[in-house]
Amino acid sequence: MRERKITRLKGYDYSHPGAYFVTVCVHNRECLFGEITGNDIRLNEYGMIAKDEWIKSPDIRKEIKLDEYIVMPNHIHGIVWIDSVGANGRSPLHRTNMGSKTLSSFMAGYKSTVTKQINGLRRLPGIPVWQRNYYEHIIRNDAELNRIRQYIIENPLKWNMDSENPNNIIKGDYKNAKKKNSRGERPFAPTQAFCALCRDVKSKPEIWR
Repeated sequence: MRERKITRLKGYDYSHPGAYFVTVCVHNRECLFGEITGNDIRLNEYGMIAKDEWIKSPDIRKEIKLDEYIVMPNHIHGIVWIDSVGANGRSPLHRTNMGSKTLSSFMAGYKSTVTKQINGLRRLPGIPVWQRNYYEHIIRNDAELNRIRQYIIENPLKWNMDSENPNNIIKGDYKNAKKKNSRGERPFAPTQAFCALCRDVKSKPEIWR
């Protein structure tokens, strides 16, 4: 089996207390969670599951604190704070073995529980709900934090121009799309507008692919 390539910031401890911007996309970019009506997101039953489980995450995983987030028709943006207390919602944080997996463990647990509930409702066990991996970016200062918060808040307003909007892909406007991975998925591709939010635009944001 071919080993998946993972690109992360070399030498960075992802258990380190701080803020992380994460994006996770629905499998095949299907608009599974609802639709944009006017300037608002209207979540369906599946979207409410995704939202409710996101909100409940800090109760399950004591090292996680949530900031701004948005559930969109086919993806979720959120700012996640990693605290230094607890790991994986099960045991104290040990910075040697489990610590570096704190963020990825949270995302894996979240995706798993949402998948189980949605597939139970639609009676389709084993069908993917999410893309395999997710996008992550380390937020390095308060100015960047506030700009990304605004980016998340304004996401529904810009759906017609959003690179995750399937209609834009059909129209050929999805210029920043990555090549498909081994599962035929196009990972979340930060636009130039998003990259401009980051303090160090010369450094590419961290991407799992």
